Amino acid sequence: MDTKSLTAGLSVSKQVTPEDMKAIKDAGFRAIICNRPDGEGADQPTFEEVSKAATKAGLEAAYLPIVSGKVTDEDAGAFDKTLTELPGPVLAYCRTGTRSATLWSLSQAEQRSLADILAATKAAGYDMAGVVRRIVNGGKTPTDTGDANYEVVIVGAGAGGIAAAASLKARKPGLEVAIIDPADIHYYQPGWTMVGGGIFEAEQTSRTMGSLIPKGVHWIKSAVAAFEPENNAVILDGCRVVKYKRLIVCPGIKLDWSRVEGLVDTLGNNGVTSNYRYDLAPYTWKLVEGLKGGRAIFTQPPMPIKCAGAPQKAMYLSGDAWFRRGVLKNIDIQFNNAGGVLFGVKDYVPALMDYVKKYDASLNFFHNLVAVDGPAKKAWFDVAKPGTPLERIEIEFDMMHVCPPQTAPDFIRVSPLADAAGWVDVDQATLRHKTYDNVWSLGDVMNAPNAKTMAAARIQAPIVAENVVADMRGGSPVAQYNGYGSCPLTVERGKIVLAEFGYGGAMLPSFPKAIIDGTKPSRAAWFLKEKMLPPIYWQGMLKGREWMAKPEKVVVQ
Repeated sequence: MDTKSLTAGLSVSKQVTPEDMKAIKDAGFRAIICNRPDGEGADQPTFEEVSKAATKAGLEAAYLPIVSGKVTDEDAGAFDKTLTELPGPVLAYCRTGTRSATLWSLSQAEQRSLADILAATKAAGYDMAGVVRRIVNGGKTPTDTGDANYEVVIVGAGAGGIAAAASLKARKPGLEVAIIDPADIHYYQPGWTMVGGGIFEAEQTSRTMGSLIPKGVHWIKSAVAAFEPENNAVILDGCRVVKYKRLIVCPGIKLDWSRVEGLVDTLGNNGVTSNYRYDLAPYTWKLVEGLKGGRAIFTQPPMPIKCAGAPQKAMYLSGDAWFRRGVLKNIDIQFNNAGGVLFGVKDYVPALMDYVKKYDASLNFFHNLVAVDGPAKKAWFDVAKPGTPLERIEIEFDMMHVCPPQTAPDFIRVSPLADAAGWVDVDQATLRHKTYDNVWSLGDVMNAPNAKTMAAARIQAPIVAENVVADMRGGSPVAQYNGYGSCPLTVERGKIVLAEFGYGGAMLPSFPKAIIDGTKPSRAAWFLKEKMLPPIYWQGMLKGREWMAKPEKVVVQ
C-alpha cells in the first residue's frame, strides 16, 4: 500500500484491495473514498467488497466513482462535501490516485492558493497541469478564456522585465510586446542600502509603474497564476489567458519573511529592521542615529539571496556612522552569517576585513536566524559549524538588521519552467530555457550560477533581447552571458569596494585600475554608486539605452 499525503487530513493512493483495510486502519486512517467506478479493470475488486472489508476493519467508506479524464465541477463539489462528512484522516483512491488528487485540487480552489495546491500534488507525484485553468477559475470549468495574443510576453516589470522590453523595442520598434505585473510602483532597490545609511531619501528610489513601461508596450496589470508552456500560454489570476510566441520570465525573487519565527510581527518595531524593504530602510537609519550603545546584529541567511553584499553593506554604513559620532566603542557589532565566508570572491575579502577590524565587528559564520522575539529583544540562531552538532543559541540585541530568507516565487516553483530547486531552468550562457525553446529568463528568478544583482540584470536584458530577435529571424543565439554581476560594497560613507565578477568568481572590472581598483576602497566608486548609477538606471537601462551593456556578438560554430 503506497499512500501519498496531500494534507494532514487527506492522502491518496492507487487501487486498494480488501486485504489492505487492516493496514490502512493501522496507518491511522478512519475513512476511505473510492473514486474508481466498478468494472474498469478485470482484476479490480468491487466497491462492495472493499466496503465490507473496511467496515470490518472499523473504517467508514464512501463511493464517488469518476470516469477517467472526466472530473466534472459537480464531482469536485461532491468530493469536498464527502470529505467534510467523513471522519479524518481520509484515504481516497482510484486506479493511480490521479482522479482523487484532481478532485481534491478542484475542491480546494477557493480555499487554498494555486501554488499551495500544485506544491502539495507535485510533492505527492501528481501533475495537475491539465486542470490549472479550472483551479484558477475557482474550481469551475472556464466558459470564456478571453485570449490575448502577443509576439513577446514578459512576466515581471522589475529591472529585468522593463529593461528587456525596452531593449526589444529598440531592436524591433514594431514588435508587439506585453508586460504582466500587478504592481503600481517600481523600485530602484539598490538605493535602499543608501536610504538605510542616511544618504538617499526613500522617495528617490520609487516611481509609478505606468511612467516606466516603454512606449508601445502593453501593460497587463495582473498577477500570473500559472504557465502552460506546452500551449504557449500564461494564466492570470481570474483565469484570463495570455498567449505568446515567445516568453521572457523575470518576476524577481520572493522574500520569505515568515520563515523566521516571530519576524513578521516585529519588523519595523523593537529595533528590528531591514533594508530589503522600501518602508523599513528609513527605520534602519532612524535606529542607527538613535543607538548610543548596546549590541547591533546584522544577519545573512543561506544562499541564494539577491545582492549578497547588502547585509554587510548595512553593517559597514552603520559602523561608519557610529565611528563618526564617537559611539562605536560602546556598540557591539555582530555579523551573523549562515554561510562560511565573508564574501564569495576572495579577491575582495582583504579590503573588507580591514573595515571589519575598523568597526571591531564579530564575524559569526554558520549562524542562521530562525526566530526573534522583538519585545524581549532576543534572537535565536541555528549554528551549524562543519563537523559539529547543530546548536541553537540565544542572543540579545538592541538593534537587528535582518536579511530575510529568499526563494523563487511560489507560482514559479510549482511551474513546468522550474528546476528541482524551484528556479527557472536556463542555459547559463544564452539564458534560454533548457526545455522550452521559446522561453527565456533573466534576473533573480533563473538558475544560472551568478550573483543576483541589478547589475547582472542590466547585462542580461540586452543579451536576452538580442537572442530573442535572433530566434525570430530563424537564427541561433548570438549573444552569451558571462555571469557578470556587481556589488558596490559601501564600506564607509564616501568609499566603496566595487566588486565585479562573473562565473566562477572571475574578476570582470569595468574600469582600468588607474580609475577604479575594485579590490580597494575608492571614492570614485562611491561617486559611481551615488551620482551615476541612479540616472544610468532610470534613463539608460529602463529606456533601452545599453550604456556599458552592449552584448558581445558570438559566432556560433
